[in-house]
Amino acid sequence: MGLSGPVIRKIEDSESALDNFQWNSLPRENDTVREIISSFPTVYIHNWKNTSDYEVYIGETNNIFARTRQHYNEGTRTEQSWQSELAGRSASLYIIGHEHFNKSMTLDIENRLMHYLLSASAVRRVHNLRGNPQNKYYPADELDAIFSGIWRGLRRDNRELFPEESAIRDSAIFKASPLHKLTDDQVAARDMIVDRVRSALQNDQKGQIIFIEGEAGTGKTVLNSSTFYEIFCQAEENGNEGIKCRLIVNHKEQLTVYEQITAKLGLTDKYGEVVYRPTRFINKHSPEKPVDVAFVDEAHLLLTQGKQSYTGDNQLQDILDRARVTVVMFDENQILTTEQFWEAELLERYRRQARDAQNYLTLKNQLRMRADEKTLAWIDSFTKERMIQKIPASSANYEIRIFDSPDELEQMIQRKAGSRKTSLSRIVATYDWEYNANSKRAGRMKKYWEVMIGKWHKPWNRELEQNLSAEEKKKIRNLSWAEQPQTIDEVGSTFVIQGFDLNYAGVILGPSVKYRDGKIVFDSEASCNAKAVRNRTLSDGTRKKYGEILLQHEVRVLMTRGVNGLYIYACDEELRNALHHAEK
Repeated sequence: MGLSGPVIRKIEDSESALDNFQWNSLPRENDTVREIISSFPTVYIHNWKNTSDYEVYIGETNNIFARTRQHYNEGTRTEQSWQSELAGRSASLYIIGHEHFNKSMTLDIENRLMHYLLSASAVRRVHNLRGNPQNKYYPADELDAIFSGIWRGLRRDNRELFPEESAIRDSAIFKASPLHKLTDDQVAARDMIVDRVRSALQNDQKGQIIFIEGEAGTGKTVLNSSTFYEIFCQAEENGNEGIKCRLIVNHKEQLTVYEQITAKLGLTDKYGEVVYRPTRFINKHSPEKPVDVAFVDEAHLLLTQGKQSYTGDNQLQDILDRARVTVVMFDENQILTTEQFWEAELLERYRRQARDAQNYLTLKNQLRMRADEKTLAWIDSFTKERMIQKIPASSANYEIRIFDSPDELEQMIQRKAGSRKTSLSRIVATYDWEYNANSKRAGRMKKYWEVMIGKWHKPWNRELEQNLSAEEKKKIRNLSWAEQPQTIDEVGSTFVIQGFDLNYAGVILGPSVKYRDGKIVFDSEASCNAKAVRNRTLSDGTRKKYGEILLQHEVRVLMTRGVNGLYIYACDEELRNALHHAEK
């Protein structure tokens, strides 16, 4: 047919405008365009603007005119439909076609548009249910190029509604979205969880645990959000809108991401509060009236002893007591504080309970880091075995580099952050310099809590917010730490970066990470992370320190953040020399 790019037409979203387009405008198009819109499958986007944001509905069809009129007719039958929202609004309809569109391709384009627009900051609500991502088909290998052409075309018309692809893909909402196309392993895990939940609810069971383990970057959060949303979608399709499904995470920034996702998908409007911090969930629910399903992301962050507002001694057990089914996402290598430390016997008890019910799975495929097996093995050796092996050569997708000074590291991260494709690049560090978010630094000479190495210094995370105007603070309110523009001039800790990705991670290994006698040493005395190095009271009443293992976990969290690369500066000279030697 000779058409290289997509066909995109925008009309007013009304029946009269559709009639005019079909009978007056379309006949004047050339034969190829007319055939693509009239006879090929198409994708469409209904969108309307409120005061400052958009709502959208995305679909695909074999007959754009019949399907759109069907939508208009459905809107006249109920005041609760998304179509009823169009009345009196500034609404438009995008009709999208391509000469290579077939049913499978349009379903994938529809799904990706839903995923992207859910992640767009200007979109308040996506009115679809879940998408229907496809497996292999011809020409699936053209999907990425065709979609990028469509997105660029849409962006030329409305840069607010359709931001840059790189900005979308780097957003925390995109990365945690339930609309991701899952891997085969994730699909199998999701189907198992849904099946177990259905069985437990049908048989009126209580206290069921589904235990999913996976290390950093193996897709636990996407599996968690996807399955959580799937439960709601299936309940709605089966007329069970009274289901009580809750999502729990003990991480402030991740909580905000989930709250945004559930609001944009309409779950908050339909079901009220569905996302909780653990203590709030425990305090708001009782064992006498358990919820149907509780999903616990980052379950390794749950408390295993009392603290301030939490008066219990095991948050996981308290959640199990308040849910008929509890789905747990867990990574033992990301436990960072004594309050989260699990005694081996207790943790194994929960694993065994899940295994006995055939409710235990392990996710093994690395989905975050674009690193080969040798590179992943090098990071494992450093962060688990405390050994420094020869650093593998950089590949086209991932690189490891060692720097002689924090200045050089900063310059490289600034350079990466200056590129649109790698703008989500930041410096992070071990917690080896003082920081207290709740108090001013008494008698300090400088304005901020800082990471200081010789003459080089840089504020800790959250310090530069105080310089922002009210309007600037409002703009960053719902962004993760790394997405906020001022944080390129800060140093992040595990408290803001755990659970999130970076394009390139510039990791400062502070004085607590040393190299002695051919081994990496984690020195609790050099750490400022009191929550990791203080004593932990065990169930038998004894007190024990776990600082070394928790600092080791801290380093692993930092070194597994980068999607494209890991840049390292080590304060300890022996460690720095050993790393340089490993580069040769």
